[in-house]
Amino acid sequence: MNLIKPVEAIPFNELSRSFQIKEKTPQYTKHDQLFKQLIRTFFKEFLEAFFPEIHEQVDFQFVKFLSEEVFTDLIDGEKRQLDIVVEVKWKETDTLIVVHVEPQSYVQANFNKRMFKYFSLLYNKLVMPIIPIAIFSYEEDWEEDDFNMQFSNLNILRFHYLTLHLRKQNWHKFMKKDNPVSAALLSKMGYSEDERVQVKLEFMRILTRLKLNEAEHRLLYGFFETYLKLTAKEEEIFMKEAKELENAEEILEIPISYEERGKEKGREEGLKEGLEKGKIEVALKMLKRGFSIKEIAELTQLDRVEIEGLKEQL
Repeated sequence: MNLIKPVEAIPFNELSRSFQIKEKTPQYTKHDQLFKQLIRTFFKEFLEAFFPEIHEQVDFQFVKFLSEEVFTDLIDGEKRQLDIVVEVKWKETDTLIVVHVEPQSYVQANFNKRMFKYFSLLYNKLVMPIIPIAIFSYEEDWEEDDFNMQFSNLNILRFHYLTLHLRKQNWHKFMKKDNPVSAALLSKMGYSEDERVQVKLEFMRILTRLKLNEAEHRLLYGFFETYLKLTAKEEEIFMKEAKELENAEEILEIPISYEERGKEKGREEGLKEGLEKGKIEVALKMLKRGFSIKEIAELTQLDRVEIEGLKEQL
């Protein structure tokens, strides 16, 4: 089925200017960053697990992440990039399209309107077909997937976007799939309190089957532990049940090795943290003395967005 109609595309390098969108939004949270990192790392696997029809049509030899180049200026002065914007090729029409994925960790009554704004601004800049996807990771049932504009009996607009509400997903459906994204997202799916230990056991079993490098392993394990952290009692039950599994030694080795590496990494990060604080102090002094953001970025190697945030604190 032809879901996407060809539209003449223009090179993205001609679209380097940022665009503005006025809205009230909380600060960019740790949750947003975690989801962004997970899906950017395993974009193909994300589509395969949750949007298989799209996965079948995407030619993954042509994948370009645009998130670092397209961002919005929020009304409160903060700058935030659209979470995940990916340029891919649609097999059926051999057309370049854009997939926009927006994770949402809290209920926002006008989220559908925000998705329409993002779509409009992206289309205006890129002039390319866009598939918008929203990921809801909160407990509440709110799950609107369209934005309508009408006057009396006049239907002016209906904008629709795809949704994935994680708490409405049955985790049993994914526990036998060797997919890194669905494995990590087991931690956000619809399990009961009595199933928490079992969910972690299944996650660890998947982790041992996946052929990933150390960084990818740590990403998945860290993501899962962020959202499903067992209590001390549950951890005892987990250890007991894990020891009875066929690959018990391999499963139990994962958190131990991460803990040992984590101690060493912690010492290294302590040094890096001290260096980062020093850069921030220098940047603040330079801002007070009237240096431009460009000059400060060149001298301190800090991100321009971070420097602009420091400027707002003065």
